[in-house]
Amino acid sequence: MEKQTIRQEVLSGERALFHGHNLRICDSTFENGESPLKESSDIELHGCLFKWKYPLWYSRKIAVKDCVFFEMARAGIWYTENISVEDTMIEAPKEFRRCRDVRLKNVSFSNAAETLWHCREVAIDHVTARGDYFAMNSENMQIRYFSLYGNYSFDGGRNIEIRNSRLLSKDAFWNSENIAVYDSFISGEYLGWNAKNLTLINCTVESLQGLCYIDNLVMKNCKLINTTLAFEYSSVDAEITNKVDSVLNPSSGTIKAESIGELILEKDRIDPSKTKIICRDAE
Repeated sequence: MEKQTIRQEVLSGERALFHGHNLRICDSTFENGESPLKESSDIELHGCLFKWKYPLWYSRKIAVKDCVFFEMARAGIWYTENISVEDTMIEAPKEFRRCRDVRLKNVSFSNAAETLWHCREVAIDHVTARGDYFAMNSENMQIRYFSLYGNYSFDGGRNIEIRNSRLLSKDAFWNSENIAVYDSFISGEYLGWNAKNLTLINCTVESLQGLCYIDNLVMKNCKLINTTLAFEYSSVDAEITNKVDSVLNPSSGTIKAESIGELILEKDRIDPSKTKIICRDAE
């Protein structure tokens, strides 16, 4: 069935297109009314402006392209399944919560606070986000070319793969499980605490007291820059290509590095014999 087209309309009032189905909406503005597309399905949105709260709740099969979600379109996309968002600016916080099958490409989040919470099956490609608590408790994520400026990201996340990305994020990956990061840069204090199965391949990391309290930390061909008091109480298989400034009380495993500036092994806290230290240059 051919979609009904709505073009260059100003849609206002609560639930303006409630339960809309099989619509193509172009160059239109949603303003002054909550939940305009609540419980909608089979919707295409091109060049639309969203200026009020809760635009897409409980929706299905949504395609968004070249749109803008202004600051007051907050908490905009919740409980929605099968949604793609492309070439879009999102100024509003708390977007995407308890959503499934989310695809984001060429999207910018200027205020990504509490965005992508409790979501599943998420694909991110060339996305920039600024805000704290990004992607808390989300799972099954594939992330490419992602730039994040915000702390406490991916807390409680599971089954996440990140490639070619840059994260400026204190407390990233806390309480997470099955995270793999490739060819990326991460900067932030206390990286990865309480994580399980955290893997970093070809990455550069800068962190105060980072990579601690981790069950099964794997690092291959990684650089640690300005990283101190690393690996405390972590079981670790780490291959570091440069000098590590300081290492504190790893619980077990192997650490290979060019050198270690300060190695602290406190026998009353850990068993030093459980960790093998290999340095190419002794200090």
